[in-house]
Amino acid sequence: MEGGTLPMRPTGRAWAVWAVALAAYIMAVLHRTSLGVAGLDAQDRFHVGAGALASFAVLQLLVYAGLQVPVGLLLDRFGSLRLIVTGGMVMAAGQALMATTHGVEGAVLARVLVGAGDAMTFISVLRLVPHWFPARRVPVLTQLTGLIGQTGQVLSAVPLAALLAGPGWTTAFLGTAATGVFIALVALAALRDTPDRRLSSGDAVTLRRVGSDLAQSWRHPGTRLGFWSHFTTQFAGTAFALMWGFPFLIAGQGLDRETASTLLALFVLVGMAAGPLIGVLVQRYPLRRSVLVLAVIAVNAGAWGLVLAWPGHAPLPVLVLLVMALGLGGPGSMIGFDYARTFNPPSRLGTATGVVNVGGFVASLLTIELVGLILDARTGGRATYEISDFKIAMAVQYLIFAVGLAGILRNRRLARRRLADEGVVVRPLRVALGLGMSRAVKARTLIVGTGVRGRGGHD
Repeated sequence: MEGGTLPMRPTGRAWAVWAVALAAYIMAVLHRTSLGVAGLDAQDRFHVGAGALASFAVLQLLVYAGLQVPVGLLLDRFGSLRLIVTGGMVMAAGQALMATTHGVEGAVLARVLVGAGDAMTFISVLRLVPHWFPARRVPVLTQLTGLIGQTGQVLSAVPLAALLAGPGWTTAFLGTAATGVFIALVALAALRDTPDRRLSSGDAVTLRRVGSDLAQSWRHPGTRLGFWSHFTTQFAGTAFALMWGFPFLIAGQGLDRETASTLLALFVLVGMAAGPLIGVLVQRYPLRRSVLVLAVIAVNAGAWGLVLAWPGHAPLPVLVLLVMALGLGGPGSMIGFDYARTFNPPSRLGTATGVVNVGGFVASLLTIELVGLILDARTGGRATYEISDFKIAMAVQYLIFAVGLAGILRNRRLARRRLADEGVVVRPLRVALGLGMSRAVKARTLIVGTGVRGRGGHD
C-alpha cells in the first residue's frame, strides 16, 4: 500500500476488489478457450482445414506470449485498473468480430484481439493482490487467483458449448462479448489500484534497462530452469483445452458433445484440486521442485502413451485418466514461476516471470500448429478424421516433451552448480532418501535401546 500500512486482517473492500478482478480473469480464460469448443463449428463456418484452424489459436498465443514483457512495462507505468478494463474491452471486441465475420481474415483479427486483451489481464490481477492484502496472504491468494480463474474453461466447455449446439455461432459469441463488456464496466466502477489511489502511475522505463533486465534474467540458469519447466509441463494441457481436446474427443474418440464437455470440465476441476497440494509440496520441499516437475511430465507422457497405444477408441475410463493427468499440467507449470521468484532479485522479478511465462505458450503454439499440419496432411484438409489420424498427430507431443526435458535436466545441473558455489548443496534424491532412512533406523534403535515402547508396548 502506498503511503500507509495494510491492516493485518483484509478489509471487506479488499475482498471486493479481488473478487471483481478475479471475475475479469475468469472472463479472460473463457475468451481464451472459446475457440477450443468451437473448433469443428469453425471449420464449417470458415471452410478451413485443421492447419488453418490451428493457426488461429497459434496466432492468439503468439500475441499473448509476445506481449508479456511489454504489458509488464505498461503495468508498471499505468497500473492494474486501466489494463484490466482495456484488456476486457479488447477481448470483447474480438469476440464480437468472431460472432459476425464469415471470412478467415476477420477470424484471424478476432483471435489477435483476444490474445492481446488476455495478455493484459492475469499479471494485472496478480499485481493488485500485494497492494490490498498483507504479505502473509499473498502466496495463497496468488494460487487461488490462478486456480479459480480456470473456471473460465468450465464456462467455455459447458454453457458456451450448449449455446453453439443450440442457438448457434452468432448468438454464442455475441453473448460472450456482451458478458465481457459487462465485466469490464464492473471493473471500471469497482477497482482501485491501491487503497490510497484509484489510479496509480509509475516511472517511465528505458529500453536500455529493459534489455539489461532481460539479459540478466536469461543468463541465470534458475530462470532458464523455470522457463523449461513451464515449457514442458503446460503445453499438453493447454493444447488440449485450447484447441484439440474437443475435436479429439468428438471426431477422434466418437464421444458426444455433452460427454466431451464434461471431460473438459473435469480437466479444470483436477487442476483446481491439485494446485493447493502442489503448492504445499513446493513450500515444504523447495530443493525438490524439479522432482515434482519431472513427475508431472511423466504422468502426462504416460497417460498419452496409454491412450495412443490403445487399439481403436480408448474406453471412457482411460480418457478420464488422460484428462486427469493433463489437469496436473497447469499447477505443475506454476513451479516455473517459483524458480523465477527464488533465483532473481525483486528488481527484475517481473521480467523473469514474463520470461518463464513465455515458455509454456511457445510450446503450446508449436504443438497446436504441428498437430493441425499433420491432420491436414493425413486428410487433405478435410474435417473428416479417423482415430488413426489423431493418434499420429498427437504423438508429435513427444518431440516437445523431449526438447523440454533436455532443457530441464541441463539447467537443473547448472542451477545446482550455482547453488553449490553459494554454499547450498543439493544432494541427489537417492542419497537424500538413503539418509532419511538411515536416520529413521538410528532413531528407532535409540528408542529400543532406552526401553521406550510405542503404543501397545505394555501388552
